[in-house]
Amino acid sequence: MPLNINTNSSAAAASFHLTKNQDALQKSLARLSSGSRIVQPVDDAGGLAVAMKMESAIVRLDGAEKNVQNATSFLEVQDGVLQAAGKIVNRMIELKGLSDDVMKNASDIENYNREFKDLQMQIFDMASLKFNGVSMFASTKSDPGGGAAIFNTIGSDHTVSIYVSADGTSGPTVSVNKSLLLAALTIDTDTANLSTGQAYANTFNGAFGNTAADTVMSFAAEDSGKTIDITSISVGVFTQALQNVATLRADNGASMSRLRFAGEEMAVQKTNLIAAKGRVTDVDIAAESTELAKYNVLVQASASMLAQANTNADVALMLLR
Repeated sequence: MPLNINTNSSAAAASFHLTKNQDALQKSLARLSSGSRIVQPVDDAGGLAVAMKMESAIVRLDGAEKNVQNATSFLEVQDGVLQAAGKIVNRMIELKGLSDDVMKNASDIENYNREFKDLQMQIFDMASLKFNGVSMFASTKSDPGGGAAIFNTIGSDHTVSIYVSADGTSGPTVSVNKSLLLAALTIDTDTANLSTGQAYANTFNGAFGNTAADTVMSFAAEDSGKTIDITSISVGVFTQALQNVATLRADNGASMSRLRFAGEEMAVQKTNLIAAKGRVTDVDIAAESTELAKYNVLVQASASMLAQANTNADVALMLLR
């Protein structure tokens, strides 16, 4: 092998390998410090694209899970109001029973009647409650004449669609009802209709069928001028009102049950997606640690060989002395 001064091939080769090993060492350090085997797109362009899609799906599932949690909270608050409405109706029944006592005089009955009317206005106020600005009850009032108030739905605005997948609007949804509280407490007092619960059964299409205005009464009143008197209502009407409220609570419970299962399904999907993304991007710590040790030794060896190669010029100079 000739001894040259201008061209030190050994040093050039050692320098090349030193640079190459240093780059590999830096990449290994980056993988270990980030925990990902794909630090840059050049590492695995296809794998990076797949991982980004999975990450997007995971983020969308996170949003859908929060939607389900909010919808569940909506239904829980709504059910609390329905429970309170049922207690109010029960109190009304109690007041009705007390007022029917033959030992009560007119003044006593009027005292019961005042509370009876106040409770009607309380129910009306409860029906206007909102959850984070969203109405919990989809009922409005119309006047059939004669001063009686009938409460019907506002067109189709009685459901809220909850997206329960990563597909958003194109995926499955769960419909959460805005309970028809006022409609449920507006009863057809016609004996023939009481047994079928006509007042509640027809609320979803916004009508009470052939119910005449003079056979309808509501347990909710906007003001004292529209309340019904305690002496003008029978026990059978109370029974129907309680049944209607119970039906609303049953609908509420069914929606909560479906949301719970939808939430559990999304949690499983998210767990599986996270695991799948990890298989694509996560670095094998044991294998990469071995690579790190290897390149660390190679860098030191390359540096040592470069230093050794650079001594060749000194040997050549010794020959010129």
